[in-house]
Amino acid sequence: MKHKSFFILFVALLTVTAASAQRTRKSNASKPDTALVVRNYIDSLRVLRQQLDSVQRVNEALRTESDDGRYYRLFAPATFYHSGARQVLSLTPPAGDDVTNAVDAALLSLYMRRPDLIGGYESQLLKAGTLREDVNQEVKQQVELVEIAAPVPEAPPVDAPVAVEVKKPNFWKFKFDGSLQFLQNYVSDNWHKGGESNYSAVGAVTLELNYNDKDRVTFDNKLETKLGFQTSRSDTVHKFKTNNDLLRLTSKLGLQAHKKWYYTLQLLAYTQFAPGYKSNDHFVYSDFMSPFKLNVGIGMEYKVEAMNKRLTGSLNFLPLSFNYTYVGRKVLASRNGISGDHHSTEDFGSQFTADLKWQIAEQILWKTRFYANTSYHRTLVEWENQFELKVSKYISANLFLYPRFDDSNARDDDMGYFQFQEYSSLGLTYTF
Repeated sequence: MKHKSFFILFVALLTVTAASAQRTRKSNASKPDTALVVRNYIDSLRVLRQQLDSVQRVNEALRTESDDGRYYRLFAPATFYHSGARQVLSLTPPAGDDVTNAVDAALLSLYMRRPDLIGGYESQLLKAGTLREDVNQEVKQQVELVEIAAPVPEAPPVDAPVAVEVKKPNFWKFKFDGSLQFLQNYVSDNWHKGGESNYSAVGAVTLELNYNDKDRVTFDNKLETKLGFQTSRSDTVHKFKTNNDLLRLTSKLGLQAHKKWYYTLQLLAYTQFAPGYKSNDHFVYSDFMSPFKLNVGIGMEYKVEAMNKRLTGSLNFLPLSFNYTYVGRKVLASRNGISGDHHSTEDFGSQFTADLKWQIAEQILWKTRFYANTSYHRTLVEWENQFELKVSKYISANLFLYPRFDDSNARDDDMGYFQFQEYSSLGLTYTF
């Protein structure tokens, strides 16, 4: 009995001891080994460092070995090289190092998989030739110091106020054009075709004062003066008589409508300076304020600018115009369309005016003025043409052609209502 109790007690102690040992092992297993963790971490860093070093060695190898051309083909534009095909198709492949064979294999795979990416051939590169060695040679500049300039001292700051002057733009422009022309014609008394000697001179001055605000408003003013005299041996009554006489003022006020079109109010007034005679005749055919004509019209104006600004001027369409005519010498009233015992007359009508300049060549200038006015009972048309040939800066030759139609005068047996004047001259000219 005693042995049985002792055996049971012994088994119980063994069981307790085994259970305690098992709990001890479990508790030890649940706790990490710090030294082992640190050792594994150091080993992983060492492996990572080796990997980074290998990548760096590869990059350095690529950089250092790129000069021999073995890696260049991988990064250059896709080109078909012969070495890869020879490596595969030749019965006795050419010997090569591992890098060259690997590059050929990579390129051959590209040729087989994506032939559409290949843009060139090795034969084309051979035709192009090698790189020039003189391109990368250092260029040394030969610099010679002539003089060392001393630094400019800085000016001391100025505390005094600085006056600022603001000038308003000047929209007015003035122009002067003057000329003095002469003409001489000598014929001897026994000249086989007859004729007579004569002398003539014509002076002309044109003044222009124009306003343009570069926005919408224009105001143009032009005063034209012209006076010419001639002598003739056959005229025993007059030692001198006028052959050209004009005093004319043209003013235009414009308001821009669209681009080169302007609403326009135009004033035109003209007369002459001296009495007008005919050879061996005392009768005065015209005189200062005999007649005097005034015209005021409203309409549209078109600014002409063509042929690289060689053709400039204006066209005026005036559907409504007021015409006023005054004659100081009453005896000339009927010759100017004034009936009855009156010195003046007025009517309404329409008008068109063209004033153009065409620089035909550097030395040739054509000035033309076309004027047409009708009251639907009478018609007046004038076309002045002046061709100017520049001989030098101050010398020019002029040809003047002036046809005219006026049915308010008496009808001529030969010319009808048409009139014509022409002259040519050579002389001085000045413009500013």
